[in-house]
This record gives sequence, C-alpha cells and structure tokens, in this order.
Amino acid sequence: MTRTASAPAKGNRSARSGDAPIEIGLNAAIVSLEKDQPQILIVHAAGKSEHIWDGLPYGPFTPLDHRTLEIGLRRWVRQQTGLDLGYVEQLYTFGDRGRHAEQGDRGPHVVSIGYLALTPHGADAPLPGTAWRSWYHYFPWEDRRTGEPQILTRIIEPRLRAWAERDVEPEASSHPLKRQERLNVCFAMEGGRWDEEKVLERYELLYEAGLLAEAGRDGRKAAGAWDDLPALGRPMQFDHRRVLATAMGRLRAKLKYRPVVFELLASEFTLFKLQKTVEAVYGSHLHKQNFRRLVENAGLVEPTGDVDTRTGGRPAKFYRFRREALLERPAPGVRVRT
Repeated sequence: MTRTASAPAKGNRSARSGDAPIEIGLNAAIVSLEKDQPQILIVHAAGKSEHIWDGLPYGPFTPLDHRTLEIGLRRWVRQQTGLDLGYVEQLYTFGDRGRHAEQGDRGPHVVSIGYLALTPHGADAPLPGTAWRSWYHYFPWEDRRTGEPQILTRIIEPRLRAWAERDVEPEASSHPLKRQERLNVCFAMEGGRWDEEKVLERYELLYEAGLLAEAGRDGRKAAGAWDDLPALGRPMQFDHRRVLATAMGRLRAKLKYRPVVFELLASEFTLFKLQKTVEAVYGSHLHKQNFRRLVENAGLVEPTGDVDTRTGGRPAKFYRFRREALLERPAPGVRVRT
C-alpha cells in the first residue's frame, strides 16, 4: 500500500469513514528493456539507509493541482525520475487496509492506483536516487528462459506443500479451492501447464503462505509459523511488489492481443531482438523458426531495407512495426505459445 505523507495532501481529504480519512496515491511500474532483461525504474526514499527496500515512483493525487489522475502520475514520475512517460495505462486500484509497514496505524487510509508504463531503454537518464533493475530480481521464480528456476523447485514448492498440509485458518476456509488445488493452478505443481500471466496469483499465494518478507513485515500469522523466512526475491516498500506483479501479468497478457512489445524497442530492430524482447517479458524460451513464421505471417513487421552487419556472421535484416496491422486486425498481438 502506497504511503505518501503523514497527513493527507490539501484537496485530497474525503469524508471520514469511521475515524480514517482517505488519500489517493499514484504508483507507476515503468518497464524498459536492457540486455535481454525487463527493467523497472525504482526509487529510494530520501535520507534513508542504503538498505531500505526499493519502491516504485509514487505520489499523492491532489485534485487542485492535477486535472486528471494520469496528469498527476506523469508529474510525479517526472519530478522523481526525470522521465517523460510515453505509453501509460491504468492497472488496478489497491485498497486493502493493513498491507503496509506500520502495524496498528491509525493514519489516513491510502487507496493506491497502479499504472503500467513502457519506454525504450536510454530514452532519458534517471535522476540520482533512482535505478533500473531487472524485474526478475523481485520475482526470480518467474524467469524460466533457461528451465525451471532452482528457487522454485528447491525452496518454494517444498514450503508451499508444507503450508498446504497445515490446518486452514478460519478466515481462509471460504476459498472455493483447496490449498493444493490452488498450488496446482498457480504453480503447475502436479504437471499442469505454467500460465505466465498468473504473476499476481503466485505472489498472493506466497504472501498468504507467509513466505515473503512483506508478510513478515505486515505481521501476518502465517509468516510467524516459519522458523526462518527464505529470501524470495527483493522485497519492496508498502504494496509495491504487488503492484509490480499486477503490471507483469498485464503486460504478459497484453502482448498477445496488442502490439505493445514495440514500445520497448527502437524504431528499427532485427527479428532476433524482437524475439529476445518477447522472451524477456514472458520469461520463457521460444522456438526461433516458429516465432519468426508467426510474426511474419501476422503482418506485424516489415523490412526497412537495411541490415545489421554487427552480428559477426550473416547480416541480419532490420524491420519496423507495420502500423497498418492496427487497421487490419482487431487484436494484432504476438500470440506465441510458451
């Protein structure tokens, strides 16, 4: 949950519900790509220890200063990171009470609105106090490009099985699926198909099982049931890793029906670079010839006439996104099978 200040911003206080006023916070998961790694832009709280958890760019929405939510988001991002965002879409509204670092807090309740933003890497240099980091630093179990991650098979799966065998807490007993069934659906633990879009569902299961640092920070009962908490990726401030999980799942899904992958590429690219970009986002390896056949048959790209001679072998053709595809097909995405 995004916390912005100890008191609500001017113009941002609503009618009280109980004793808690409400703030509206804006978060941005800004995604880029560098060296075949999907990167997110993170910020550090000013004047804090170097060991403080990473956070996404964020700030409060103030109606007197921001005519729209998106204008407010773009201003906060520009102020904190120096980036002028291009592609932006709203993700979700996060309103859970209690998923923040301050147990017993009686301050304003923050309703956080998450956004996904895409930008080619190097478009702008981020300001001091910000950094680009691979999103797999925060979700290492989601990168399956070289096979099933060891952190999944050696740490996550055994602990989740142990959690599934425990007595179910009363507040969780109303879930329509049993714990083991949820593990099968989200983590494909019984030979099922891994669904790359279920990033948020997997994160929520790990949080519910008390296996994430955020669950321990928030005082979740399940976290206290473990003798030790494994280091499952880098934790993030407040609810920011939950926002990032939502952004990852949304982008993985959207690649299939909208040409958003080209927002992460230069205006001219090789098919090899396009494939590596799609693989990086999906976290899965793709068959080279099948991928190229799919992209070319779908009419998503067209050759520019130039070639890349830096490959060390046969020159590779440069391509560009074929914008006419937006008019020819209702869902011109990269519908690959992972």
